[in-house]
Amino acid sequence: MRTQVVIIGGGPSGLLLSQLLHLAGVDSIVLERKSRAYVLSRIRAGVLEQGTCDLMRAADAGAQMDRLGKTHNGFLMAFGGRTARIDLEGLTGGKTVLVYGQTDLTRDLHEARDRLNGTILHEVDDVELNNLDGEAPFVTFLHNGETQRIDCDFVAGCDGFHGVCRRSIPDTFRIEYEKVCPFAWIGVLSETRPAGEEIIYSRSQAGFALCSMRSDTLSRYYIQCPVTDTLEDWSDDRFWSELSARLPASIADQLDTGPSLQKNMAPLRAFISEPMRHGRLFLAGDAAHIVPPTGAKGLNLAASDIFYLSNAVIDFYKSGSETGLDAYSQKALARVWKATRFSWFMTRMLHNFEGPDSFDDRLQDAQLDYMSRSKAQQAAIAENYVGLPF
Repeated sequence: MRTQVVIIGGGPSGLLLSQLLHLAGVDSIVLERKSRAYVLSRIRAGVLEQGTCDLMRAADAGAQMDRLGKTHNGFLMAFGGRTARIDLEGLTGGKTVLVYGQTDLTRDLHEARDRLNGTILHEVDDVELNNLDGEAPFVTFLHNGETQRIDCDFVAGCDGFHGVCRRSIPDTFRIEYEKVCPFAWIGVLSETRPAGEEIIYSRSQAGFALCSMRSDTLSRYYIQCPVTDTLEDWSDDRFWSELSARLPASIADQLDTGPSLQKNMAPLRAFISEPMRHGRLFLAGDAAHIVPPTGAKGLNLAASDIFYLSNAVIDFYKSGSETGLDAYSQKALARVWKATRFSWFMTRMLHNFEGPDSFDDRLQDAQLDYMSRSKAQQAAIAENYVGLPF
């Protein structure tokens, strides 16, 4: 087989890249390790920046998003028994975010690829990238019990943190940066009325809590917990009790509780791999970087990577210029580091790192009090939350 671009990974970044390339007349084949049903069962983040929404529309995959997504003009920061609202729209000249689940977004991209008869091979194993330094790279893999080969011009690594693509870059060319938080999040999805009309970030002496939603009847909640905890340590009753204790009474009293539809636990860390290009291989999304979820940047950073990469590849086939390809890594990483800075700022401000009455705890109190009184600080938070320009 031969195609112009082989895309490793059939999550949102790989599907979005394939769709954008197809619309510009560039052929691609997507290779995905899991089944389509598995990919569409994963519940992930759902706060979309304006740039991500615009990219979905450019990919002719935004109709459902525009119909079902919920525009948020702001969000609440709760601390010390009180709340401060970050007015996203007012502080950024009209910019907002859209709450729309990543599962739904991935489904929309799958359906968009189906409409154009895009080639996506699921349940692919033993992927190997070859001749990345040459002008004729190729990918070998196992599919339906047979070893297959695809020759191509470029390989896009959209296969996540544990995928093969980043590991295909020799250690001598790769620099990795990592900062690990001493805690995790436990998350619950429940068929309950959301705690508020907007997302609520809450800091208390007991730890961090986040109240989010997928719809008017589907809520997503998170709380900070020790990294050594397991899901078995957290019954539904314990989760709801702990969540209530970390919210202001005015919010906790209105909390609608019920059985969890899904429960998961994830450690928090920041990870960045440089560069995001090696020869004919280009990394995008979690294959190159992971940020703490506090700033809602993971999916949106993947989208900005795809914006830069799709434009560079399309320009190469239209004009023969490699300028965009040569600039891809530097351009993408500049935005990645800024988003990581913001995510780490939000994480440091809202989580317990050293316990109550510590130096760090008192600094957080001062930071949150300053934020609640300073329009300049609120504007800086809003500017980053809605997303820096692509």
